[in-house]
Amino acid sequence: MFDDFFIRALIAGLGIALVTGPLGCFVVWRRLSYFGDTLAHSALLGVTLAYSFELNIALSVFIISSLIALILIQLQKKTNLPGDALLGLLAHSSLAVGLVVIGFLTFIRFDIMGLLFGDILAVTTDDLLIIWTGGAVILLVLKLIWKPLFASTVNYELAEAEGLNPDRAKAIFTILMAAVIAISIKMVGLLLITGMLIIPAAMARNISDSPQKMVLFSIIGGLLSVLLGLFSSLEFNTSSGPSIIMSALVLFILSLLNIKQSIKLKN
Repeated sequence: MFDDFFIRALIAGLGIALVTGPLGCFVVWRRLSYFGDTLAHSALLGVTLAYSFELNIALSVFIISSLIALILIQLQKKTNLPGDALLGLLAHSSLAVGLVVIGFLTFIRFDIMGLLFGDILAVTTDDLLIIWTGGAVILLVLKLIWKPLFASTVNYELAEAEGLNPDRAKAIFTILMAAVIAISIKMVGLLLITGMLIIPAAMARNISDSPQKMVLFSIIGGLLSVLLGLFSSLEFNTSSGPSIIMSALVLFILSLLNIKQSIKLKN
């Protein structure tokens, strides 16, 4: 029988996969992968502040990531800089500030590898409560804003003309992105969380012919990635976070075979 820590890791990973699946579809549809990286980089500052003031890490990361997201929205309104330039500015600035703060916290021992790549095998029952409760709230809010968010993804002007308030939906979505990074940071770390959002959704897009199917296949892909990653990590004694992302990559590569097969059938 598996040890308790492995069971907790499975439960945590499956909970994250259920949340990142639908959110990841919007990340792919709206081309927000770099935005996800920006929030992930800012999470390092949230972690350092949590250690400095003895705060809950997930709460601190959520606050900092949400703040960075709101700053981005305001900068987009007040400057003429392109979006990718603003994202790069915020990503590297927040990362640099976080590293500088770590330099001052010499009295605290940091697990840098754990922060960067995650340590899902170290999750506790409190972490599980945060993941599943936070995940349920994220999915509920996403369901409530689904119509205006999806409509603005397809055609922003039409969504605005129909009074769906796409700006509000976009702002709420950025907060949801911050929240999923906050609850996922311990599982796959700063560098890999965006991969958990993007790769299963990209795989799902290759084998889907409707948005609903893409969301479903993205969730399934995330769940399979967690299962394959954790069991391969146990079997081959590899890092759990990178193993999960590598499993997602394998599924993505397999989905490419479906595209090639479809092209052959059409010809």
